[in-house]
Amino acid sequence: MGEQKPLKILAFGQTDVGMRRERNEDNLLVSNEHFVYVVADGMGGHAGGQMASKIAVTTIDEVMTEQLGKIGQNGPYKGPIEQHPALMCLPTAVKRACAAIFRHSDENPELKGMGTTVTGVTFRDGYAFFGHVGDSRAYLIRDGHIEQLSEDHSLVNEQLKAGLITAEQAKVSRFKNIITRSVGFEEDVAVDTMVVPAREGDIYVLCSDGLANLASEPDILQLVSDNFLSQSPKQLIQLANDRGGDDNITVIVIYVNGVE
Repeated sequence: MGEQKPLKILAFGQTDVGMRRERNEDNLLVSNEHFVYVVADGMGGHAGGQMASKIAVTTIDEVMTEQLGKIGQNGPYKGPIEQHPALMCLPTAVKRACAAIFRHSDENPELKGMGTTVTGVTFRDGYAFFGHVGDSRAYLIRDGHIEQLSEDHSLVNEQLKAGLITAEQAKVSRFKNIITRSVGFEEDVAVDTMVVPAREGDIYVLCSDGLANLASEPDILQLVSDNFLSQSPKQLIQLANDRGGDDNITVIVIYVNGVE
């Protein structure tokens, strides 16, 4: 792994209650200082969902600040990418958040069973390092194409992979909101990790299912390509609300090495 020029990152995030919900149980983290970006979609009753996603982003912010501060103290990393110290930063932070949420629900019986999705990315040495649990999503837009990087931890996705339902049936399934893995429901959680070489011109989109369920990949690609990046989260939220806005909607759009 050669020495990389530092990436310049521009990020814009926004969250919205949507059209049908009374409260926003989503939370987001946009830390341009440490290049850490997280979407968390809470569940487990109003108070629980809101609390779980809030504990998640606060804990992840603290742990990432501490972890990332230790990286690079001995100069740039030169080993293989799969052993890069940044690879385990988000998973460690997510696991800490998981324990904190679980502990909080244990001490407050009315919050029992609360949890949250977490989809996050951090940038280091020319790479994007992801940590993911649940059905919030991470997309990459590169060279005019869009690709979903994260895999949904959801009942519908399990059924889809097993060939029990079609993609069309998945879109309208009444089990759409059932997730098979969440942060805080149990004391520990398995965190998916991904690493992608970050290229100049890349756009990463993190979002809760409030957007993903109502906007297709071509929709997201078109809106992000056609708007100023700073306006993209607002435009995507508007699109979801125009289509019914049946859930909270959170979007972070991250642009690599660009000037607005």
